[in-house]
This record gives sequence, structure tokens and C-alpha cells, in this order.
Amino acid sequence: MKKGYLGIDIGSISTKGVIIDENNNILLSKYIWTEGNPIIAVKKIINYFKDNISDDIKIVGVGTTGSARKLIGTILNANLIKNEITAHAIGTLSFYPNIRTIIEIGGQDSKIILLDNQIVVDYAMNTLCAAGTGSFLSSQAKRLGIEVEDFGKIALTSSNPTPIAARCTVFAESDLVHKAQMGYEKKDIIAGLCKSVALNYLNNVAKGKKIFEPIIFQGGVSKNIGVVKAFEDILNTKIITDPNGHLMGAIGVAILSKKEPEINFDFTITESDFKTNSNYCHGCPNNCEVIIVKKDKKIIDSWGNRCEKGQIIKT
Repeated sequence: MKKGYLGIDIGSISTKGVIIDENNNILLSKYIWTEGNPIIAVKKIINYFKDNISDDIKIVGVGTTGSARKLIGTILNANLIKNEITAHAIGTLSFYPNIRTIIEIGGQDSKIILLDNQIVVDYAMNTLCAAGTGSFLSSQAKRLGIEVEDFGKIALTSSNPTPIAARCTVFAESDLVHKAQMGYEKKDIIAGLCKSVALNYLNNVAKGKKIFEPIIFQGGVSKNIGVVKAFEDILNTKIITDPNGHLMGAIGVAILSKKEPEINFDFTITESDFKTNSNYCHGCPNNCEVIIVKKDKKIIDSWGNRCEKGQIIKT
């Protein structure tokens, strides 16, 4: 039997999964929408892998990352749960060992990771607004009556991007409507939106950061060639993109799982019924919200309590 390693990156908009071999080659991958339910999304990915994995592959490592990493890590009995910064850095460095800057823009969040000699030396994430993210571009594409997949191609046909205020989603939408009413061409407005995404990122997420080359652009928005070109024009340099850029977090956490004690992962885990709920502990003034995870009606884990009064006993 050959060893395989499973990595799951659970985001608010999309969920990504990969299975890699001992040499970090991708054997299988899957990208789906989370649709507000990370448990169902992960079950779909696991079932896809179960139906398509080679019979001679045994999964001995499982890693989870992303916003729901703790929940999904508990459900899958993962041997590693890691933050997105480390996962993206490790995944990227496995393919691009000389990278100095990682630009990542996803569905609802974005981040910058700065590296020196393959070590993360600084990072930042957006925290307040989804302006300039994938969901922002999708909503603007819908408003303009075009498919978001065509956004970048249309943007490249413009030679005069329309300035769009994108520091806030509300302001951007208002400015977009105003520019359209003034008669600006749609291709120029679209190019302007792409440029505003890059400017918003550089002026907010990357504010105060020294960006060194080589630079790689990841996340769903990196598939938009209009935004890629906007970054290249502003930074006056070539930006690297990768066909698997949206999978780097999942790849990274799968690689990291190789360093942990091996497990015997069972694909039939998806047949179990998982439920989550929360209770507020009133044992002290903290009033902690305690998250409880149940597998087939039995408590398998809980977290959120800051003292023993909120501790939940596994059943």
C-alpha cells in the first residue's frame, strides 16, 4: 500500500480538498462551495475522494485549515489542525521555494504573507470588510449583467479603466452605479473595478508592508486575469499565478500532516451524523459560548470555555 495524505481547507465561501502522495504530488483534488454548511461540504469532498481514490492508497495523515478547521478537524479525527497562514506558506513553498510575497484573495477574506529564506516573517489579514474579495466581484458582475468568469477577459479589452472607489462595498456599488449613469463604457468600468480591487488590497491588507519579489497571487480572485494585470501594473512587476493556487492551503496542511503520528483514516466517517450546538456557560462573569460537537448523538469534543466551569464531558 502507498501512503496518502488528506488536506482540507474550509472557508466561508468555498471548501477545498486534496490528497497528496509522499512526494507531495496531487493525486486528487476537489473544490466546492461551502454554502453555509461546512460539515455537508466536507462530506461531499470525502465521498468524492472515496469514490475516486486508487485501491492501493491508504490515508495515514489528515490536516485541516481555514475558518472551520477546528470543527472539521474534530469530525475527521485529523492528526493536524493548523492556521491558514502556515498552511498557505508551506503549500506555496513546496512548489515555489524562492517566493517572498504571497497575495491571497478569497471569497470573503484576503491576506498577505511575507517570507524570508522560507520563513514567515510577517502577515496581515482583512478583518472588517469584504470589499475587493471574490464575493464583492461576484456581486458587481451580477449588477453589470455579466458572468464573473468573463470579468477578467473583458477588463483586458479596456485601455482606460474607470476610477472606482472600492475602500468599502457600499461606496463601490454607489460609485459603480454613478459611473454607469454617466455613460462610461462597461469594459472600462470592469477594468476600473479590477484596479480598485488591487488598490484596496495594497492600501489596506498590505498597508505598511514591504513587498519583495518574487510575488505569487493565490485564491479564487487570482483566476481573474484583470485583477492579476492590475497588480502587475501597479507594482510594475510580473505576478506569478498557479493553476492550483486555490488549493495551496489544503496542500500545505496535507504536507504538514506528514510530520505527525500516522492515523488510519476511514472514509466511512461520512456515514455518521454530526451535529453542533452552543451553550452559554453562566458559571462565572465570562459567560463563555461553548461549542459542542456530537457524533451520532454522543459528544466528541467541545471548546470555547475559558475555565473548568464550562468544561463539557465527552460521552
